[in-house]
Amino acid sequence: MLTERQLLILQVIIDDFIRSAHPVGSRTLAKKEEIALSSATIRNEMADLEELGFIEKTHVSSGRVPSEKGYRFYVDHLIQPQKLHNSELERIQSVFAERYYEFEKIVQNSAKVLSDLTKYTAIVLGPAVKVNKLNRVQIIPLNERTALAVLVTDTGHIENRVFAIPQDLNRADFEKVVNILNSRLAGVPLNVLQDKLFKEVSAILREHVDNYEYLLRSISEVFHLSEDEKLYYSGKNNMLAQPEFQDLNQIKNIFDLIEKEQDFSKILKKTPIGLHVKIGSENNNEAMNSCSLITATYNIGEEQIGTIAILGPKRMNYSRVISLLNLLSKNLTNELTRLYFWR
Repeated sequence: MLTERQLLILQVIIDDFIRSAHPVGSRTLAKKEEIALSSATIRNEMADLEELGFIEKTHVSSGRVPSEKGYRFYVDHLIQPQKLHNSELERIQSVFAERYYEFEKIVQNSAKVLSDLTKYTAIVLGPAVKVNKLNRVQIIPLNERTALAVLVTDTGHIENRVFAIPQDLNRADFEKVVNILNSRLAGVPLNVLQDKLFKEVSAILREHVDNYEYLLRSISEVFHLSEDEKLYYSGKNNMLAQPEFQDLNQIKNIFDLIEKEQDFSKILKKTPIGLHVKIGSENNNEAMNSCSLITATYNIGEEQIGTIAILGPKRMNYSRVISLLNLLSKNLTNELTRLYFWR
């Protein structure tokens, strides 16, 4: 159990290191207004904190820096959510100001605003397509042989696919096809669309559309969708501006991990509901040993559908990032819930 004096010194050390990225010595602490202690007392308390594993030296004659244990204690017990400036609140609100009706635009904007405000890397994990349901289909003729199919899901996810059509398909047939698809497939999970198409829709198409078999094969290809969750990134290169990431091998390992979308999706899918902070080795990934990952889940109604995350150095401004993530995840939940029930 740390004393009040040790708690104060630990918090000031970590706050100062987060701000400056320089090891903190007893002389620096003695000049702080909030610490009314002698340099000798501060040195003794720092020695105790080091022995307890909360701070450590970067080399023999240096000041101290927080250890992973120190950061963990700091996040769990010492920080309070930071009050955001009006300008930051306005930037968060700007994500939704244009009243977007597409899931992709909302999350892409969310990631960009977060990376701009934090100067870290923002990642948003969208829902797996397979858990979405079809909301509606639109088919737009492009020329005599091709058309554009637009699939809209219940979460606002949009897929655009160009497909081949029979040469003799007229406008009236197009309207019939669209009406049949929407009446029979609206509300159907995307991962069973093809099964439903061949078992139920094909018989109806046969009755109403000439050369329906060719059209059926083309539509089947349109409904063949990836089942993986989609990642949206912003601010990947922000890592390069952090003094911790000047080692080329280290930053290469981090970038390699980020580029492997399936691997990073697995990391985000394992995050529990709510807001969570993983520091260094807690991420269970060697490439992230020098990083912290802060995640917040977002929902549609009561259903969790995705995760928004900030990846940065362990020397992260946790209080501010947590406040920003909390606010954005709540607003994202509210907006996506509005879109879902509006549809």
